[in-house]
Amino acid sequence: MVVLNDLFDYGLKIYQDENKFKFSLDSLLLAEFTNIKKSDKKLLDLCSGNAPLPLILASKHDIEITGVEIQKDINDLAEKSVKYNNLESKIEMLNINAQDTKKYFSRNSFDLVTCNPPFFKINENSKLNESIEKRIARHEVTITLEEIIEIASYNLKDNGSFYMVHRPERLEEIINYASKNNLHVKEIEFIYSNNEDYAIMVLLKFIKKAKIGVKIGSRIINRDTKTYQNIFNRKV
Repeated sequence: MVVLNDLFDYGLKIYQDENKFKFSLDSLLLAEFTNIKKSDKKLLDLCSGNAPLPLILASKHDIEITGVEIQKDINDLAEKSVKYNNLESKIEMLNINAQDTKKYFSRNSFDLVTCNPPFFKINENSKLNESIEKRIARHEVTITLEEIIEIASYNLKDNGSFYMVHRPERLEEIINYASKNNLHVKEIEFIYSNNEDYAIMVLLKFIKKAKIGVKIGSRIINRDTKTYQNIFNRKV
């Protein structure tokens, strides 16, 4: 059943299918973590889902955003949301596999790339969801972590930024794959559900062909958060 929901407290609306995959906290945090400069003109969002990140960023910034979503039904919802929020002039959705962006764009075409990818590998111990939509969104059915990072590097300009949200247990893999593709980690934020537990989420910023040097953000406790807007504001 398709419903029109508030996109948290951003003053936007988003179409969602209650029986399929809805936007999550991951996408809100990734949108807030993504730093867009005035000189940035083009952003590519891989694995867009129903487009929460493009909607949030397009409503705040003067930037051209291309969202990529492989699942047609979910991509259709994204396009409906774009039209409902009058953001057609800023957001274009493509119903393709992220790997196929190479057929659409020449190398080094984007100032920014963002991605909230499937988090889980597929192996003999995988507990796959019966819903194909949720299975594709959560597990590496149509694309792997290594492929996503290679595609991000392909599409990104030199000195451009790649922002990703993922699970902390895959951090070593992420950084290794990124290094192989000339993406150097510059910022890391860990998200916690409470003070006692390990981090439940990690956000990373990479810059293509950058100098080495990493900044680690302050401790973000999810249960203490009433709004995610400007949660990563930094003192210069």
